[in-house]
Amino acid sequence: MAGGVFSESWYRIANQQVSLRTHVQMRRQFFRGEKWYVLEDPFTNQFFRIRPEAQAFLARLRPDRTVEEVWKECLDRDPENAPGQEDVIRLLAQLYHANMLHYGLPEDSVKLFDRYKKRRAKELQSRLLGIMFMRIPLLDPDAFLRRTVPVVGRLFSRWGLGLWLGTLLLALKVVVDHWSALLDQGQGVLAPANLFLLYLSLVLIKVLHEFGHAYACRRFGGEVHTMGVMLLIFTPIPYMDATSSWAFRNRWYRALVGAAGMMVELFVAALAVFVWAGTGAGLLNSLAYNLIFIASVSTLLFNINPLLRFDGYYILSDLLDIPSLHTRASRQWTHLFERYLFGCRKSESPARTKRESVWLSVFGLLSGIYKVFVFTVIILFVADKFLLAGLIMALLCVVSLGIVPALKLIHYLVHSPKLERTRVRAISATAGLAVGILLPLWLIPVPHGFKAPGILRAESYADVSGEAAGVLEEILAPSGSLVTAGQMLFRLSDPELDNLLRMVQAEWAEAQARHRRALRDATADVEPLSSYLDALDGRRARLRQRKADLEVRAPMAGIWVAAGLEEQLGQWVPRGQAVGSIVGPDRFRLSAVIPQADAARLFEDRIGKAHVRLRGQSNRTLDVEGLRMVPADRAILPSAALGWFSGGDIQVSASDLMGRTAVEPFFEVFAALPSDPEAGYFHGRSGVIRFSLPAEPLLPRWIRAFRQLLQKRYRF
Repeated sequence: MAGGVFSESWYRIANQQVSLRTHVQMRRQFFRGEKWYVLEDPFTNQFFRIRPEAQAFLARLRPDRTVEEVWKECLDRDPENAPGQEDVIRLLAQLYHANMLHYGLPEDSVKLFDRYKKRRAKELQSRLLGIMFMRIPLLDPDAFLRRTVPVVGRLFSRWGLGLWLGTLLLALKVVVDHWSALLDQGQGVLAPANLFLLYLSLVLIKVLHEFGHAYACRRFGGEVHTMGVMLLIFTPIPYMDATSSWAFRNRWYRALVGAAGMMVELFVAALAVFVWAGTGAGLLNSLAYNLIFIASVSTLLFNINPLLRFDGYYILSDLLDIPSLHTRASRQWTHLFERYLFGCRKSESPARTKRESVWLSVFGLLSGIYKVFVFTVIILFVADKFLLAGLIMALLCVVSLGIVPALKLIHYLVHSPKLERTRVRAISATAGLAVGILLPLWLIPVPHGFKAPGILRAESYADVSGEAAGVLEEILAPSGSLVTAGQMLFRLSDPELDNLLRMVQAEWAEAQARHRRALRDATADVEPLSSYLDALDGRRARLRQRKADLEVRAPMAGIWVAAGLEEQLGQWVPRGQAVGSIVGPDRFRLSAVIPQADAARLFEDRIGKAHVRLRGQSNRTLDVEGLRMVPADRAILPSAALGWFSGGDIQVSASDLMGRTAVEPFFEVFAALPSDPEAGYFHGRSGVIRFSLPAEPLLPRWIRAFRQLLQKRYRF
């Protein structure tokens, strides 16, 4: 109520005889210590919050009195706080379009129906634009809730809160005790065989969630007349309308209605934890686990998030005593633009205090950014599964988030009465703001680059592995020592090999004796026995070579690196398994993995400069002395340390237990590093290389990145 005392449009309503409709209810509430009144239309479930001055004006309206008579009476009684003519016009216009005003004219019934049809058309339009969150009402559960709330409503008490807390604490202890098993079973939650149970759990949890809201609302005196199905990203889930809780005088009751759904979900999840922990593998165990997963994930990621218009949003709105937080935040940003950009001095902030204006401004900014982010993620997720559905959703989002707001902005700039005196400035400022944002993004070059993970390698190195399998018996050269070529590093043992060697030696001695006897007594057996002796000689030589291979020697001179080798004493070492490396101590290079999207810039020779930072040395930068790119894509990483399984950044195939097969092909670049004794070089250390590219405006880079995304994911 901050409009002017007089208005040029007052003559249009001054002689009208209007009043509130008889079914409209009025309740007193307190927000931030101030008295307000809430108007409720139980037929349409609409609510309006008004100041006491507006309530005093509306309470005096009667069919036998004109608007001007009532306004003058309010002005005589309280000239300082009485609403101005502009306030009255705005107030009556809003109530008129909400069908809360009664006119004494016969044609008002026709106008009433016309206004109802217009409102229903706007609601339908809003549903179509919000196709990803479309709501379809199905039934009125109020009669059922009224009959059962005397029993269920007892849970909304102190002992019910104690039961809820105790159950959650016990379930939390069970979760901690079985944490590893919970994580292991979660790896198959999106498996095709589990999708039906997952969706069944989602429906069951959300039905109980919505009934939690409904019973809480009914328990504190509200009514619930709408329950139905919401198509959340084309997935049907239940919903209910607890708008009547807005009329509760106690804000803690309103907050409890908003939190009741999440409380029910967590309670069901706690009970499911007990069932899951007490049952073995089977249908019941899987269903319990899916209930735990759905209840915890949906509560933590969606319902409790105040930036989305779910439970967390309404709880925050009630706790801050800022009703219609989202709408008022939009109005606050509109006011900021009107007042400080367009020069409209009549614009008034919807906030009552500076603190509230800060809340509204910050919330409006964060919710707008998060809304775009969520819609983008949802569209990409749906497009990955169903490309056509993703394209339709993207088109609708462009219309609802881009084209429609742009058209509304143009209409507002051209026709809004608020801008009557400042319209030229408003249009110029809007155009200047758009040009001021887009032109620098398109024309001003900005330095940029990209990073790539890599692994440090000595330019001269050799992996050391046993040519024969055996048990690690003795370590002759400790890790980190300087060794020479041919120096023994460690010794393996193989008792089975020793037994085979003794057996072959015995067979050879027997064959040798038979051969000597044949030379004396049976010359016909000499040739076969000679062949047999040759075969035994070859077998004995191979076994002796295997015996010699158990002594592993350095293939070159350098530093012997075998971290953790002492821990493998007494363990079996397979043939060919790398145990350590011999590293040349003089020159090192970083073997970097470059995604295909960035590799084109390397081929175009657009790299200006490159530098390396090793893991654990974020404050030390190493200049690259030379780059060499392998001109062919690869799929095997130079080290498992770069893959997801070892905490790296490269996504690897789940079928490769070694964690070295990348999901997407990449290019490998070798970056030569300078000789620096203090750099902390050691073979196998991970690091990051950053390539500096020529300066380029941001908008062309974003367009190129978007096109690469479409080409990579959808082959556009």
